[in-house]
This record gives sequence, C-alpha cells and structure tokens, in this order.
Amino acid sequence: MKRATLLALTLCIASVLSAQQTGVDLHKKWHYVIEAIEQVESEGREDIVSRDGKYVGCLQISEILVRQCNLIAGYERFTYADRLSREKSHEMFIIYQEYFNKEGSIEKAIRLWNSGDIHCMQHKARTESYYNRVMQRYNQLAAR
Repeated sequence: MKRATLLALTLCIASVLSAQQTGVDLHKKWHYVIEAIEQVESEGREDIVSRDGKYVGCLQISEILVRQCNLIAGYERFTYADRLSREKSHEMFIIYQEYFNKEGSIEKAIRLWNSGDIHCMQHKARTESYYNRVMQRYNQLAAR
C-alpha cells in the first residue's frame, strides 16, 4: 500500500472514531436536559402523538424539525417515522442544539425546544412556564 493511501486511510479512520466519540460526548452533555424535556413533553412515552397530530414521540418532534435536521445534516438522515424512535429523537435534539445553540446553554436549549424560535432568548416570557417545568425536572434528575 502506498504511503499516501495509508495516510489517507488512517486519517479517515481517525475522523470516524472522533465523530463517534463526539456523538457519545454530546449525548452525555445533554442527557439530563433531554430526559427532563421528555418527562414534560410525553412523560417519557415514545408512542405519544399530540392532540393536533403535529408533534410525535418522546420529545414531541414536528415534521418541520425533521426537515430542519436533514438540512443541517446535508442529507435525508431522518424520516418522519424516526420521531417515534427515542434514539433518533435524541440525535435530532443534539443536531438542532449544536446548530442553533452553539454556546450550549441549557436555558436556551429548553426555550428553543419549546418555541422553535432561534431568537427565543429575546422573548423569554413566551416560554417561561415551560422552562420552569423542565428545570424543575432537570434539577430533580441532576440531584440523583
């Protein structure tokens, strides 16, 4: 095997391993936030659908959010059916947060998830009740 090919293959493998580690780290970073939001949104149930049918799964994900996550990913990574998968829902949450909440603020994560408005921090009153409910659950989970 030529040295250049071996170097390229090594860099490719290192990149994949780094991406896998990053995914684990990101899930760990957001673990309690995701769990708290799940409890508020669906009591942790994966099969729940909102009354109006727009929001589905443990994190109550809309079709619009699925499309946004696919745009961020740059390809059709998720389907509407993925909203019923806890694992895929968590992936969408992380992708959405890492794109629109680069600073990793827990407060912004919660308000952004509730409103879908990237300017949610400028309109806190709209999400205050939701934020307080999620933070109450978050604090209970983090205290375990």
